[in-house]
Amino acid sequence: MEKLYYENPYQTEFTAEVINVIEKEKEYHIELDKTCFYPESGGQPCDTGNINGTAVTYVYEEDEKIYHVVSIKPLKIHKVKCSIDFHRRYDYMQQHLGQHILSACLADLFNASTIGFHLGRDSTTIDIDKIIIGDEIKASETKANKIVLDNISIEVLYPSNSELKKLTIKKIPVKAGEKIRIVKIGDIDVNPCCGIHPSSTIEVQLIKVIKFEKYKNGMRIEFLCGSRAVSDYISKHEAIDKMSKLLSCNSSTLLSEVDRLSSELNKALSEKSTLKAIVAQYEVQNMLESATKIEDIKVLKCIFDNGDLKYTNTLATKLVSSPKVVVLFGVKSVDKANLLFMCSKDLNMISMNALLKDAITLIDGKGGGSDLSAQGGGKNNNNLDSALDYALSKVKDHITLSSKV
Repeated sequence: MEKLYYENPYQTEFTAEVINVIEKEKEYHIELDKTCFYPESGGQPCDTGNINGTAVTYVYEEDEKIYHVVSIKPLKIHKVKCSIDFHRRYDYMQQHLGQHILSACLADLFNASTIGFHLGRDSTTIDIDKIIIGDEIKASETKANKIVLDNISIEVLYPSNSELKKLTIKKIPVKAGEKIRIVKIGDIDVNPCCGIHPSSTIEVQLIKVIKFEKYKNGMRIEFLCGSRAVSDYISKHEAIDKMSKLLSCNSSTLLSEVDRLSSELNKALSEKSTLKAIVAQYEVQNMLESATKIEDIKVLKCIFDNGDLKYTNTLATKLVSSPKVVVLFGVKSVDKANLLFMCSKDLNMISMNALLKDAITLIDGKGGGSDLSAQGGGKNNNNLDSALDYALSKVKDHITLSSKV
């Protein structure tokens, strides 16, 4: 198998001979005599493209053979015209070389070794074996971008065993007759790698760390390179510009304006919470005065359309702080219904938990709690009235039964 992607990673079109076609699960795995399609390996995703106009969705290597997966079976053995999606190819080339550069800087500056690497569709992550602080990651990023601008040529070596021993890389097992592919970035980095990369560091364009966090015993660093980093800058610049216009300020004062608004919002929310507590107290008094009395027990059954579940819970809690009160509340939203049952501490004739678990089946829901308080939700909000009526009838029965004992 002639691996054209190693000879020229910028080649996008080629003609090859179909050697074999294997059918697996209604897909066809094509083996060619040569290929530009890079198979998934070394942490780098495979190329995609087409063979004679049929989309190649996956490429992999198995038993030293490269297979190209398509959905339409090709004709008998013949020459086929092939092309790869170079936008995808070049994007992954930029990310992979950027990883080499950033990993080298982390190792050189802070003796942090890369022990994990994932090249994703949206971003790339590396895992390092030690914890470092944000300023150290920033220093590594700065050095990495200087290397990018230094326009250092990338060399690919296939050293002999004796030459391999002279290179400053970790010892790796080499099978008899096996050629080890080494990627060398000037004096910056020398590493065995089967991936494909641009011919110079300048093609990475930019390396930008966008997130880092502790991961296992070290750190996970997420970053963008090349066109991904440029696109990210453009989108964030546009977002900042829109926010500046909305807040009638410029980008230099945007942060202070957001801080000011955040402070005002927190103050307003605190005032709202205080006012809601006062309103709730008045509402509780009105509800207790108008509550239905069964024997000497006040029973409140109420449905709140598109209500605030947290506020409803506050109301119920305040209501049952009075003696001999049972609360049967329902909260209805567009696609959901909630039940909230509570009773005063001096009532023990019925368990709110048992009552809710019985009634909630009418709204196809689940929930639970204690003898004094229970709540849950279900999808069938059309039966909310029926669920509360059922609960009320059960409460009436228990009150009546208790009064006769």
